[in-house]
Amino acid sequence: MPRASGRILVVDDNKVIRQLIRVNLELEGFEVVTAGDGAECLEVVHQVRPDVVTLDVVMPRLDGLRTAARLRADPRTRDLPIAIVSASTQYEVDAGFAVGVDAFLSKPFEPAELIGLVRQLAEREVGGTAGDASGAGSPASLSRVRRRTGESGTPAQA
Repeated sequence: MPRASGRILVVDDNKVIRQLIRVNLELEGFEVVTAGDGAECLEVVHQVRPDVVTLDVVMPRLDGLRTAARLRADPRTRDLPIAIVSASTQYEVDAGFAVGVDAFLSKPFEPAELIGLVRQLAEREVGGTAGDASGAGSPASLSRVRRRTGESGTPAQA
């Protein structure tokens, strides 16, 4: 499988989770920048200019859903692919889709799930626009695949 490319901004208040995500994505060829919460994300997003942002939901200062809403409200980041990587409730999933989150990945997750999701979002950013409603990288197909939080809460076994 070809190595990926692109810059990913990983936002999580848990340092261990940030490092886990960073290592897995870097092993696939992504450049990774991290932030400890939503407020830090908003401070660095314009300097870093990521291709994809992953957000935890529960974080101090500014949570992931409010961060996603602010990213969508800013013309400079309105089309930036956003994935929530969190142990989310169905309410949070619904609220996330309402503010424009592209996909959810439930914790705990398999590294291959994370890599596949980020790769799809990064390819969508490089290959087209966020408004593209067709193809495997569209928000509808990603959200359908990743809407797993209402189930058992455990990762799917391949």
